[in-house]
Amino acid sequence: MTAPRSDTPFSLKQIAVPAFGPSVLYGVGNGAILPVIALSARELGASVALAGLIVSLMGIGSLVSNIPAAMITSRHGERRSMAGAAAFSVVALLLCIFATHAWMLGVGVFLVGMAASVFMLARQTYLIDAVPSYMRARALSTLGGTNRIGVFIGPFAGAAMIHFVGLDGAYWVAAVAIAGAGLIAWLAPEMTGESHAATARAKPRVQDIARDHAKVFLTLGLGILLVSALRSSRQVVIPLWADHLGLAPASASIIYGLVAAIDMSVFYPAGTIMDRHGRLWVALPSVLLMGGALMATSLTTGVVPFLIVSLILGFGNGISSGIVMTLGADSSPAHGRTEFLGIWRLIADVGNSLGPVILSAITAVASLTIGVASVGTLGLAAAAVLWRWLPKRSPPTR
Repeated sequence: MTAPRSDTPFSLKQIAVPAFGPSVLYGVGNGAILPVIALSARELGASVALAGLIVSLMGIGSLVSNIPAAMITSRHGERRSMAGAAAFSVVALLLCIFATHAWMLGVGVFLVGMAASVFMLARQTYLIDAVPSYMRARALSTLGGTNRIGVFIGPFAGAAMIHFVGLDGAYWVAAVAIAGAGLIAWLAPEMTGESHAATARAKPRVQDIARDHAKVFLTLGLGILLVSALRSSRQVVIPLWADHLGLAPASASIIYGLVAAIDMSVFYPAGTIMDRHGRLWVALPSVLLMGGALMATSLTTGVVPFLIVSLILGFGNGISSGIVMTLGADSSPAHGRTEFLGIWRLIADVGNSLGPVILSAITAVASLTIGVASVGTLGLAAAAVLWRWLPKRSPPTR
């Protein structure tokens, strides 16, 4: 099966299960284990500091694996890479389940992060091949949105299993969900057809792609780094500011859940706007809303104002669903796309790591109020970069 042509009728429903099913299930798997990794580490005798480090190993594993993920996907193709990454992740989860020491758990978590990098890169590349360019933003926004839905469901599924078998139940839920994602990916039709066979004979080197597209990485890539830092900061700011206001943990969780609900409800309309009017119509408002909401958060002193700005923050993040993947797909060359996207994901992951670090550093030196306001200015910086370097023209049409 070859990729759909841009001049033929196309609906995302045609590829809903093979394209988005694995994303939902993989999100369920990650969502199930994220809340319990630190608790598992503590049960194995880890200190609070070590437990925090073990949690961070998942992101570190993804960060260091972006370039290898591009090489693996380019060599073996999207379907095989996704299925292999899912199998690798299941093995890593079994290591977490049967860990007898904190270091074994840490290795398992790190390997889960590595597998996630391969899976998500291959999933993005597969969808780019499967969808015509005039529907690209809708498809990639939906990909990001379905993953968020899975991450939202995961903790509830994990909690249900934990009730019966203890903390290991969350890892079993993740193993089953990710195995299902791998199975769907393996059974999915090929989308690259003959073009993949042609490009496979002359794969470009990652360093060549980095050199040839250095201007894109240093300009628009900087905007993506700032967007990613802004997004990751918001996940830390909401619980920290709730604690700063003296809210009960239950109240903070309700606010976080409402933000997540807003986040998950607007990804498809945002993708539609990007496809019909251009990427800037969503990219610019999203970073301005997130940045403005974060700066406004630093001024809130009560529950209602905090809830309002948090919902605005969730809306801004929700409409940005898939924006990093969409801009990466738009900027990538036909030859060497996988390698390009590997570098693109590396830039985004660096931003994801920097956001909370910047917040922590400024908070340590000054205060939480100044720290939250400062990370909000990342939205203004991202808006400036995107306005300067993001093409103003409309995307390809039918």
